[in-house]
Amino acid sequence: MDQLKKLFQNISITGRIWIAAAILGAIGGITALAHWNQERDFKPLFTGVAAEDAGPLLAALRASATDYRLADNGATILVPSGRVAELRIEMASAGLPKSGRIGFELFDRNNFGASEFAEQVNYHRAIEGELERSVMSIREVEQARVHITLAKESLYTEQREPAKASVLVKLRHQAGLSPQNIAAICQLTASAVPGLSADQVSLVDTNGNLLNRPRPAAGADEESSIAALDYRKSVEAELQKKISATLEPLLGADHFRAGVSADVDLTSGEQSEEVFDPQKSVMVSSQRSDDGPAIQAASGVPGTASNLPRPAVKPTTGSSNYQRHTENISYQTSRVVKHTKLPQGAVKRLSLSVLVDHTIRWEKQKKIVEPPSAEKLKVIHDLVAAAAGVDTARGDQLVVEAFPFETTLNAEPVALETPAPAPQTNTLPLPKWMTARALIVAGIGAAAMLALAAGFVLMRRRARRKTLVEAASQAAIEAGGEKPALPTPEELQKQIEGKMAEQQAERTRQEVEALLALKVPVVKTKKTEVLVKHIAAETKKDAAQLSHVIRTWLHG
Repeated sequence: MDQLKKLFQNISITGRIWIAAAILGAIGGITALAHWNQERDFKPLFTGVAAEDAGPLLAALRASATDYRLADNGATILVPSGRVAELRIEMASAGLPKSGRIGFELFDRNNFGASEFAEQVNYHRAIEGELERSVMSIREVEQARVHITLAKESLYTEQREPAKASVLVKLRHQAGLSPQNIAAICQLTASAVPGLSADQVSLVDTNGNLLNRPRPAAGADEESSIAALDYRKSVEAELQKKISATLEPLLGADHFRAGVSADVDLTSGEQSEEVFDPQKSVMVSSQRSDDGPAIQAASGVPGTASNLPRPAVKPTTGSSNYQRHTENISYQTSRVVKHTKLPQGAVKRLSLSVLVDHTIRWEKQKKIVEPPSAEKLKVIHDLVAAAAGVDTARGDQLVVEAFPFETTLNAEPVALETPAPAPQTNTLPLPKWMTARALIVAGIGAAAMLALAAGFVLMRRRARRKTLVEAASQAAIEAGGEKPALPTPEELQKQIEGKMAEQQAERTRQEVEALLALKVPVVKTKKTEVLVKHIAAETKKDAAQLSHVIRTWLHG
């Protein structure tokens, strides 16, 4: 302690001030670090909370003695990360948040003093709140507001007013409502309100865009025209898509153009037809009646005359017998009764056109445009007819024509890899196997072989040098009887170089004598001659470039 006191007393006032400032800074830094460590543990419990929902949520958090923080101007509530899941379950069980509007829980408490008008207003509010919750349950919708005008009933037709509704939605970031979602929201709203049809629902987003197109009354000419045009476009787009998918593998995406025109029948109804066939008839009923005996009986004395088949009739003197015969037969011809329901949107006639591009080829930098052959056009015609379902009996028309496109006519010549033709010389053309890549590979192979040869020569020189040293030492030992003193490295190097020079000269002399004795002419293959002539010609054209190539080989 005494030493610390003496040390502190020896420090100047300025030093004491700096020490105090450092201590205070350290304390402040530690405090800030502890506060930051405590604050970073807070995670969002709810984001985008409405102002009317924030109050009940904060009251519930205070009642549970939970520490919380507010961010984004009160739209985000932060709680300790360890209790996020627990608090969400507790808030959900308490019915929080309520998305800013209350539903039918408005009637949980009985209010006996409320008037009929107040009850009607509360019912109106409850329907709007429930619809808002239902619309917000869609994934793309972040917030929703629903306003309903109930139908006005009256004994007089001209004083009746239909129910109407407007829905305002706030979509999530980079989210959009598909036509199916828009129709579903309108149908959902119309089904929840008595007397409300989906045509009377207006759906608007927070940017002021009308998402569903208002529909006029049923049977209006404008609505029918728009529906017919949309259906016709969809049929034509589908047929054009089929044609493109069929011809792209054959011609390519940029070498044909297809057009479709469809005539559709949007009328619908029922047709009854009854056909009678006179060639086919059948007996339906038959009636026959006979009254009284009308058969003449034979009479007279028994004998031959009375037993004849047609006896003579004698006039009677009394009342005569009577006879009445009636027959009634009814015939019915066969008939066929048909009840046909005509569908809407049947295709009455198709008109299709396909334009095929020409092909080009180059010959010595000259462009040649070639039209497709008749067989190819016939194949294209058959493919398109089968893909689009062309029916000539219905009056369908398909035209396939070939014409060069503008891009084909303005096509630039492709860059050729072959070099420009050399001037007239006696050199032969370079063979196909002598390409640039082949020359580079051959150069690399030659450099590798040279490196191997050089390594082999060095190894032989070292082995020969070692052999000469050992032989000299052995000879000296045999001559003097004892091991002589080793020569210096310089002397040894000179001796070895002299010996190697003598051996090399002797070997060269022997090789020359052997060649002179043989007198064999130098053999040159045809490929070697071609290569030599081509290299000579290239050297005359561009010696610098060829020297650069050879230098690259040597470096490699």
